[in-house]
Amino acid sequence: MSTLFQKIAEQLYAKLPFVSYCKPNSDKTIALFQKNDELFLLEEGSAGFAFVSFDNEKKYLIPEKYSDVYVEKVNDLDCIFSNTKEYIIDGTAKDNFENLVKKALQEIEKGSFEKVVLSRKELIDLDNFQLELVFNSLVSNYPTAFKYCFYHPKVGFWMGATPEQFVKIENNKIKTVALAGTQLNTESQKVIWEEKELNEQQTVTDFIVNTLHTVSSAVTKSEPYSFQAGSVVHIKTDIEATLSSQMDLPKIINLLHPTPAVCGFPKEIAKEFILKNEGYEREFYAGYLGEWNKDFLIYKEGVCDLFVNLRCMKLRMDSKSKVAQAQLFIGCGINIGSDPEKEFLETVNKSQTIKKIL
Repeated sequence: MSTLFQKIAEQLYAKLPFVSYCKPNSDKTIALFQKNDELFLLEEGSAGFAFVSFDNEKKYLIPEKYSDVYVEKVNDLDCIFSNTKEYIIDGTAKDNFENLVKKALQEIEKGSFEKVVLSRKELIDLDNFQLELVFNSLVSNYPTAFKYCFYHPKVGFWMGATPEQFVKIENNKIKTVALAGTQLNTESQKVIWEEKELNEQQTVTDFIVNTLHTVSSAVTKSEPYSFQAGSVVHIKTDIEATLSSQMDLPKIINLLHPTPAVCGFPKEIAKEFILKNEGYEREFYAGYLGEWNKDFLIYKEGVCDLFVNLRCMKLRMDSKSKVAQAQLFIGCGINIGSDPEKEFLETVNKSQTIKKIL
């Protein structure tokens, strides 16, 4: 066991908060080990690691001020997973999700909203779960993702490998992405996007660009391109803006979160549909997380590097403090042209990101 994971084991035993994470294309793992079990709220002037729920109601921070910070080089040992076992379709879960999609399509046809992102969760019983092996597998197999492991006794135990940057803010510069559309990654075939997927991604791009125009006089974006994220491929557009003034950070983030990529458009109407109809609480799935007011790799202040909490799972401990179960969260965007069965299969494909390392 590495020094870092020995420390993680000690934190878990003592029921003390911590976060361990590896940025996209980085060979370093960073960790913050909180020295007490207090639940700190996210505040604009604080520095640390942010963890925020989808509904924006729960905003927490592992603060640098009350934490030890570790940086460790990623283990050179590759943890390449084998092929995932054949997925056995849960008929009830399939029917429930397809009915939810049909209900959303009826609202779209009525003009209630243009797009909505629907999700579901799967429960997986775990045997002989090894945190270090699972985390290293995420790092080895998803180099372009943001990999993390977060624990707080008053919040929960979460892990994931998200492909989506939420925002990176430094001084008066903001960088973000529009990410939508999903296909299985088949390297032998050229990726061809259908009109439904292109429209879905364009909705996300337009929302972000139009929102940033309200706080910036200069917004630029790239052409859409295919972006590989493990076993799937998405359409991605890079977006940058120069803020007109030194606006307060929470206001900028609240304008963007949640984006149509994880909620829908118009945002508030789509969000209301999700909260009323999905049938479970997303908690921190499709929220955001990451460095708040500090780049802990180079110890530079005033930098926020945040990611959308996708391809994630919540871990449940048994009475012996061993990880016994994982709740996987997966979703997909619904708009005109969506096919309920295909949308369910898209969630199945996305779930392989986590299942492959379990």
